[in-house]
Amino acid sequence: MFSSLKVKHFRVYWLGMFVSLIGTNMQLVAQSWLVFQLTNSAFLLGVVGFLGAIPIFLLSLFGGVLADRMNKRNILIFTQIVFMFLAFILATLTQFKLINPQQIMLIALLNGIIMAFDAPARQSIIVELVGKEHLFNAITLNSVAFNSSRIIGPAIAGMLISVIGMSGCFYLNGISFLAVIAALFWINLGRARMQNNNSAFEDLKEGVIFIGRNRSILGLVSMVAVMSLFGISYVMLMPVFASNVLHLGARGLGILMSSVGLGALTGSLILARLGDFKYKGRLLICSVFLFSFLLISFSLSKSYLWSVVLLIFLGGISVPVTAVINTLLQTRVSDEFRGRVMSFFMITFAGIMPFGSLISGSLAQALGVSTALLLCGLFCLASFTLISLLFAGLKDL
Repeated sequence: MFSSLKVKHFRVYWLGMFVSLIGTNMQLVAQSWLVFQLTNSAFLLGVVGFLGAIPIFLLSLFGGVLADRMNKRNILIFTQIVFMFLAFILATLTQFKLINPQQIMLIALLNGIIMAFDAPARQSIIVELVGKEHLFNAITLNSVAFNSSRIIGPAIAGMLISVIGMSGCFYLNGISFLAVIAALFWINLGRARMQNNNSAFEDLKEGVIFIGRNRSILGLVSMVAVMSLFGISYVMLMPVFASNVLHLGARGLGILMSSVGLGALTGSLILARLGDFKYKGRLLICSVFLFSFLLISFSLSKSYLWSVVLLIFLGGISVPVTAVINTLLQTRVSDEFRGRVMSFFMITFAGIMPFGSLISGSLAQALGVSTALLLCGLFCLASFTLISLLFAGLKDL
């Protein structure tokens, strides 16, 4: 289950990243609650999500080119330092009551720009840390860290917002970046970069052509795109669902978000325990359809307890989707194109998310949050059906 943690450099990196992710998830919950308190608008929640992710859509391919041309560790050190300073700025403005929705939008936009260069390097550095032998386990344990933080971070935020305020959560997030920055300074990959005389735009064109000619990659990223456009909407709308449907406060919101993390953590551990199993494509197809039915069921829920149960299963079933797709992509690409392929993965994983945020936020504002989530679930079901027919070979991967 934890075989990749035997690799010392990955173990240090993983622990530092885990601490940082806890802080990030604390900030996400506190920031969502802050925006909703300032505006009482589901649409503006969607706008903040849009601004935080649209740079990933526009700039990630350039981030992928950079990751293929430069030392990934140095890229990550720079991006994590900038994330830390942005968290401290948000904390200071909130503490002194100078914060307004426009400032939150600006900080979200800046975070998105940095993420466009951080994510391709962070995704593609894993194979350099552990090698292909432990790649699937390392990707799965990254999901464990990510999803554990989704339990711990929101739970801490839900308890601490009333004690140290939202600014306190932002300060703690800024401090948490020190862990991953220290880890990155400590590890030394010691690998020479390949000589590349192409221009950045030539590398970008070469990467797009490579992706466009590979039907497996196109089918996999299409599934990620659907998840980002319609499937993840329930997370963005959680403050509205908690307040307007279940009539909960910040603590209740933290429990709902932690439920998603609990399910995802359980799914990650089960997946890690399975090892590098066969028939990943079949698991992927089954998972996306089950996810759609669970999202539809959640949209119809009026019960706090039933919502928690459904969120646990939604979190658990989402892990095989992202982890399997990530692994299948990385095992089907050479090191030469890894950064660019993973940047394309990030475009469909996080870059398309702003459009989903705007769509679901607008639907929630116009039709109510429950109807918006129902429509998103139905769109997922229809889209995954179409993809499974157009890319029938996915089930054999």
